[in-house]
Amino acid sequence: MKKKVRFSLVYRDMWQSSGKFQPRKDQLARIAPVIIEMGCFDRVETNGGAFEQVNLLAGENPNEAVRAFCKPFNEVGIKTHMLDRGLNALRMYPVPDDVRQLMYKVKKKQGTDITRIFCGLNDVRNIIPSIKWAKEGGMIPQATLCITTSPIHTAEYYAAIADQLIEAGAAEICLKDMAGIGQPALLGKLTGMIKKNHPDITIQYHGHSGPGLSMASILEVCNNGADIIDTAIEPLSWGKVHPDIISVQSMLKNEGFDVPEINMSAYMKARSLTQEFIDDWLGYFINPANKHMSSLLLGSGLPGGMMGSMMADLGGIQAAINSLRKQKSEPELNTDDMLVALFNEVEHVWPMVGYPPLVTPFSQYTKNIALMNLLTMAQGKGRFVMMDEAMWGMILGKSGKVPGPIAPELVELAKAKGKEFTDTDPHTLYPNALDDFRKEMDENGWDYGQDDEELFELAMHPEQYRNFKSGQAKKNFLSDLEKAKVAKMSKSIKPEELAAFKHAKADAVVSPVDGQVFYEFHGDGEGISCLEPSIGQQYKDGDILCYVQATWGEFIPIPAGIGGRLVDIAAKKASHVRRGDTLAWIEREQQ
Repeated sequence: MKKKVRFSLVYRDMWQSSGKFQPRKDQLARIAPVIIEMGCFDRVETNGGAFEQVNLLAGENPNEAVRAFCKPFNEVGIKTHMLDRGLNALRMYPVPDDVRQLMYKVKKKQGTDITRIFCGLNDVRNIIPSIKWAKEGGMIPQATLCITTSPIHTAEYYAAIADQLIEAGAAEICLKDMAGIGQPALLGKLTGMIKKNHPDITIQYHGHSGPGLSMASILEVCNNGADIIDTAIEPLSWGKVHPDIISVQSMLKNEGFDVPEINMSAYMKARSLTQEFIDDWLGYFINPANKHMSSLLLGSGLPGGMMGSMMADLGGIQAAINSLRKQKSEPELNTDDMLVALFNEVEHVWPMVGYPPLVTPFSQYTKNIALMNLLTMAQGKGRFVMMDEAMWGMILGKSGKVPGPIAPELVELAKAKGKEFTDTDPHTLYPNALDDFRKEMDENGWDYGQDDEELFELAMHPEQYRNFKSGQAKKNFLSDLEKAKVAKMSKSIKPEELAAFKHAKADAVVSPVDGQVFYEFHGDGEGISCLEPSIGQQYKDGDILCYVQATWGEFIPIPAGIGGRLVDIAAKKASHVRRGDTLAWIEREQQ
């Protein structure tokens, strides 16, 4: 019998790699005991990058969700872990030191045991402060190596970084193969090198399935000393996500490793519950393409977790490029054409910007540069014309040192634009901010929360938290959900059937006069807005739906009937209507 190998369920990352949102607090509380019942997991990923932000976007309190999810695992001794983006902590842009330091105190109090600290550039300056703060907060610091394949990223390169992180106090090392493009032989060699130099260090492997190398990589790292393997469960395993626990356990068991058994009855319950969450609402925000694996990912190195947003972005660029091609009488490009073009452009751009490992946020920056290049080249303007400050920040060193040299072409372009390169330690560029956020909470009368967790949430996600507190986030989410449901339904039934379905239980609101429709009005002909309300918006008896400016100039208020939920809009903003035309449909509240 070979050494013992343990398993972790990356329940948070399963959802992030599949779609936009995470399960609600009540759903997480329901599935936690079933995960425990499966009996095969030593660890569970309970929160981290993207988890809390999207909870806020859904109008949910992420602190309550983290506590509810962690509690059952804490009680039975299953370790919980989170994903931590180092300098960026839980968001996409840098976080001041005092906010990062507070994070570890808050997360430990909420029940998170381990923080997986990574820097997308593998710059130890962005990781080492977090190792210190995590230990001070009582958490186990797991330092991360972001794996990619390039002439620079050798086993020796990574092993030297691991040495620095362990010397700085990291108790564990994670090999984060976020795009699944790490070559199995390199991963096995690297695991063996770290174990040889640091035999007592725990090594955890995290590999996505996108291009199909993950199972071979798991076998290689285990045969070279890895201790813990990240896995997923159906119906969200494989595709752009992670290998399924059943397959991983079977492979390692037959290889002779000491692995835990799986309670298959509990597995099926967890599988069923996860599908229930998908059917309930989460599935409306999951791109079906994320269930597919693709060898094309090996060339571009883009991670599975960004495929959904990338395809949405690609659609917009495709329309713009095809419009230009149509003007030139050139054949239009289909989605496959665009995908290959984008992957090829990423391959071209990536070495020029210094081979940053393609993980959040640098995968987005590199992909965005490539996307903009496709558009500007189609316009005849060449490359690197449309780059924002975030893209330039990566190139200039404001987020850390990129592994390789920047192409001379970009160095010259930076000089021409008056931009300066820097080797300053990134975290020193961002002043402390907690005092300002305390002042804001005091002025609003907001409670700091248990263990200052609400203060932390505002400081970490200011805009999202403010929208959450005002209730606007929930309204926006319900509107987005309604639109997603309608969009999904519209693909399966005829337009006239869809309209009949939406209007069946709703009352039509009609215009009493000929005129032009406005959906907001601020009086005396001043400040008229054409902003439409959101589908799903609620109205009370007596509320105004909109105004119609009659042909003689008077603004006529249009009541929303006796109130209810807006299910469809017939008269778009600023449109002209005739007397008797339907403006919208409002479904009455059930009595």
